[in-house]
Amino acid sequence: MRPPPAHRATTAHLQSLYPFVSSGGIDGSGPLLGRDLLGGPFTFDPWEMYSSGRITNPNLIVLGQLGRGKSTFVKILIWRQLAFGRQAWIIDPKGEYGPLARACRVEPLVLEPGGSTHLNPLDGTGPDTEAGGHGARRAADLVASLLVASLQRPLRPEERTAVDLAVRHLAHRPGARSRRPAPPVLPDLVDVLLRPTPEAAASVNTDVDGLARAGRDVALELRRMVFGDLAGMFDRPTTVRIDREAPLVVLDLSAVFASPALPLIMTCAAAWLQGVLAAADGVKRLVVMDEAWAILNDLAIARWCQANFKLSRSLGVANVVVVHRVSDLSAAGADGSAEEKLAAGLLADSETRVVFGQSPSEAAATGRTLALSRTEVDLIPTLPRGVALWRIGSRSHLVEHLLGRREQVLVDTDEAMRENPRQFPASGADFSGTEG
Repeated sequence: MRPPPAHRATTAHLQSLYPFVSSGGIDGSGPLLGRDLLGGPFTFDPWEMYSSGRITNPNLIVLGQLGRGKSTFVKILIWRQLAFGRQAWIIDPKGEYGPLARACRVEPLVLEPGGSTHLNPLDGTGPDTEAGGHGARRAADLVASLLVASLQRPLRPEERTAVDLAVRHLAHRPGARSRRPAPPVLPDLVDVLLRPTPEAAASVNTDVDGLARAGRDVALELRRMVFGDLAGMFDRPTTVRIDREAPLVVLDLSAVFASPALPLIMTCAAAWLQGVLAAADGVKRLVVMDEAWAILNDLAIARWCQANFKLSRSLGVANVVVVHRVSDLSAAGADGSAEEKLAAGLLADSETRVVFGQSPSEAAATGRTLALSRTEVDLIPTLPRGVALWRIGSRSHLVEHLLGRREQVLVDTDEAMRENPRQFPASGADFSGTEG
């Protein structure tokens, strides 16, 4: 018996049978990032998607194995968003965003022990900087997170109370509202913890010596942080001024990338940026946290980051968190632990997820964490370089990201390793020779 003749159909027919395999496209404005392999150009703008009601937050999660085009995508996303009047502020642990910064005619802010750049993570945390005077609470939460990460244990109730009282004292110093003195610095906090005021002690029904004993351990740990691992970076007033009109701000942390204190350093850098962002100016900004595994594997810091995520809509910020793989979170704790659940929740809560190629052993964990379908999980290990699975809300898109020849200089981080660049024949784009 002869088989029936082959049947041809358009994607309009096929998508009714295979809705994942044949998507209808985004149908929105924004920079062109590539082409949807299932039909049409692919554009994306998180603020447009949010304002249209298709997503409930503008944050992005980007993950993928080294060498799959992840870092290239993030840089090109930034570069093309700039053409739409957006800005980008970047925490750059490995020093890879220098070419992009110089293309925007700005120089990265290089942060290193003993360097000329100093950032005060307590900038913008006074009672007058935020509606309702919540700046002091935010400062206390930051300091507590740093201490928990450094001590590797929860703060005892009396220690957290001592921190809260010390931060409140610095925020409400006499004249703080009328004369607006310079923001406190971390060494100020050490001094107040070691030498609390009688008023602070009386407010918790103890004496000065009792409150000093309660806060002594955290004071000494904070002193070690500002005069030890973090010395010369976060222990004095800020020495740089951000040009809020500049398209790009890059904090280069490559000098301390190998430091065991990297999570604390990245958190202090993020806190400083957050303090600057607290003065909302209506500008839409991408805030990029590259190598985010360094801060997501600590419970206290991950909680602090998650709280900052919730501020994104009020500040007009789209956070971009970049990790290699979901198993980076395994260091946060055992399976099912509070650490793992919180870190995974931070990823899962972002409605836009850009997944580059993963090894087969990682695909299942990625699917569980990001709530992917079985079809998507099976697809992830097969993705070639420069192609990613996008999940925007409940919709999926398979996207080939295209890189113009003139953009190559912005993203090329391993030229010495490249001999025969592979070019996408249809577009002239080239993802080879790029890390990430």
